[in-house]
Amino acid sequence: MTALSPATASASRSAGILPLLKTAFVNALVALVLFSLMVGIRTEAGSDGQLTYWTRFGELASLVAAVFGGSIVIELLRQWIGPTGAEKLVPPAVQSGMSFIGRYLAPALLIFTLLVPVIFYNQRYILDLAILVLTYVMLGWGLNVVVGLAGLLDLGYVAFYAVGAYSYGLLATNFGWSFWICLPLAGILAAFWGVLLGFPVLRLRGDYLAIVTLAFGEIIRLVIINWQELTGGPNGVSGIPRPSFFGIPLDNSDDGLAAKLGIEYSPTHRIVFLFYLILALALLTNWVTIRLRRLPIGRAWEALREDEVACRALGINTTTTKLTAFATGAMFGGFAGAFFATRQGFISPESFTFQESALVLAIVVLGGMGSQLGVALAALAMIGGFELFRSLEGYRMLVFGMAMVLIMIWRPRGLIGHRAPTVYLTKAQAISSDLVKEGHG
Repeated sequence: MTALSPATASASRSAGILPLLKTAFVNALVALVLFSLMVGIRTEAGSDGQLTYWTRFGELASLVAAVFGGSIVIELLRQWIGPTGAEKLVPPAVQSGMSFIGRYLAPALLIFTLLVPVIFYNQRYILDLAILVLTYVMLGWGLNVVVGLAGLLDLGYVAFYAVGAYSYGLLATNFGWSFWICLPLAGILAAFWGVLLGFPVLRLRGDYLAIVTLAFGEIIRLVIINWQELTGGPNGVSGIPRPSFFGIPLDNSDDGLAAKLGIEYSPTHRIVFLFYLILALALLTNWVTIRLRRLPIGRAWEALREDEVACRALGINTTTTKLTAFATGAMFGGFAGAFFATRQGFISPESFTFQESALVLAIVVLGGMGSQLGVALAALAMIGGFELFRSLEGYRMLVFGMAMVLIMIWRPRGLIGHRAPTVYLTKAQAISSDLVKEGHG
C-alpha cells in the first residue's frame, strides 16, 4: 500500500475543509440576515410617542460567530461519527443500560405523574403547569393517530380542539348540562367535523392535504369570530361551569365535597381534581390508541402510512381508513377542548389559532411519529421548555428554537422514532406444494 505524498495529503485536506467552511459561511450569512433586525436593531416607543432605536451589533456578531462555529462542529461530528455513529460511539455496556432505562421509563413517569399533586400540593404554579402539559400530551396523542399512525399531515387540528371547547361551553351555559354529559357530546361533535373534513381530502396527500387542513382550521376560527349570535364572536363564552365530582360541587358550600368528607376546604382541591381528570382522559386516549393499533383498523392505518398504492392493492378501503383516522383523532381533540373550557371557565377565538396546531404538530414530530412515549416526552420538553427559558426574556424563543434544531439534528426521526409493526411472524409457515412452481413447500 503506497503512502500519499505530502502534497497529495495537503490537497486532500484542503478539499475536505473548503466545503466545510463554505457550509459554515452560508449558515453564518443566513443568521446575519435573520438576526440583523431581530437582535441587531431594537426599537421602542419613547415617552413622547416617537419611535426610538438602538443597535446591539456586539450581540449580533456573537450570534453569527456562534452559528459559524457550531456549523463547523456539527459537520465535523457528522464526518467523525459516520452512518453507524451510535454503534461506534456508544459502548455495549452503555447501550444495555439505555435499553434498561427505556424499558422502565414509562412506568416511572406514570408513577411520578400520579404523585405530582402529593409532592407539589402547595405549589399552585407547578400544578397548573402540569395540567397544561397533560392537556398537550392528550392533544399530541390525538394528532398522533392522524399523523403518526395514518400518515396524514393535518395542520388544522386546532379546529377539533375549538369544536370540543365551544360544544361544552355552549351546551353547559345554555342548557345547564353537566360536564359529564357534555364531555361525550363534545367528542362526538368533534368526530363528526372530522368526518366532514375527511370527505373533501380523500384524494389529496402530502402538501395539498396540509393546505386543505390548514384552511379548515382557519374556517372554523373565522366562523367562531363572525357567528356572534351563537358563539359570542370575539368576546367568547364566559361563565362556563366548573366540573363537579359526579354531581358533588368542589366548593366551600355545605353540599361541597370537603363538607361531605369532613375535611377543611382548600381551593387546591379543585386544581388537584382537574389534574387527575386530565390525567385520566390522557390515559384513556393512550389506552384506546394502543388497542386500536392492534386491531385491523390500526394495521390499515399503518399500511396507509407506508404506501397508499400498496394499501389499495391489498384490498383495504382507504376511504374508510382515512375517515376513521380523522374521526378518532378529532374525538380526542374534542375531549381535550371540553376539558380546556371547563378548566378556564372562559373561551374565545384567540385560544384556537394556527399556532396551537403548529405546536401540537411539533410535539408529535419531535417525539417521534407513532410513538406514544415520545409524544409525552416531547410535550414535557416543549411546554416545560418555554417555562424553563422564561428568565431569558427576549432570547427565550431564540434559545428554545436552537435547542429544537439541535435535537432534530441529533434525532431526525424524533426522540423515540420507530415504526414497530403491530403484527409479527413468530414462526415460519409451510406453503402447500400445490401453490408453488417447484412442487414442494
